[in-house]
Amino acid sequence: MGFEERLNEAIRRGKQRGTAKQAEAAAQAMSDDELKRLHNQYRLQLSEQIEQCLQKLPHHFPGFTFETIFGERGWGAACRRDDIRIEPGGKRNNDYSRLEMTIRPFSSYHVVELAGKGTIRNKELFNRTYFEKIEEADIAKFSELIDIWVLEYAELYSSKS
Repeated sequence: MGFEERLNEAIRRGKQRGTAKQAEAAAQAMSDDELKRLHNQYRLQLSEQIEQCLQKLPHHFPGFTFETIFGERGWGAACRRDDIRIEPGGKRNNDYSRLEMTIRPFSSYHVVELAGKGTIRNKELFNRTYFEKIEEADIAKFSELIDIWVLEYAELYSSKS
């Protein structure tokens, strides 16, 4: 067998191997419907945990009001508080505090995304986002982050009040 024949044979084997790998990858990849279903399952589980955690803040910090968030921004919850501060001379200032956490809607990026934003007395303390591919998402990690972010906010709020 001459070099030209061996070259053609190697090219043919390479094409077969490439086609087989593509077919295998396509079989392993989740369909859009499967990804949406899985995202929805994670969203429900995580948004419920967000609500449970944030509902506890008003019990420890009177004056906070709880609200459920759902829609284009995502699903989750927020707690907020507006205070009026009267300074010497009768000047009034408003202090705004809020903690918001959401799971963002399904997108073409195929990720589960947790977003959190914390403000205390008109100062934004954090604005965070954490995401993982849907098929690789570690829900325990998301749950841990939800707890950590709420605990961190509570500690910061109590230190500033």
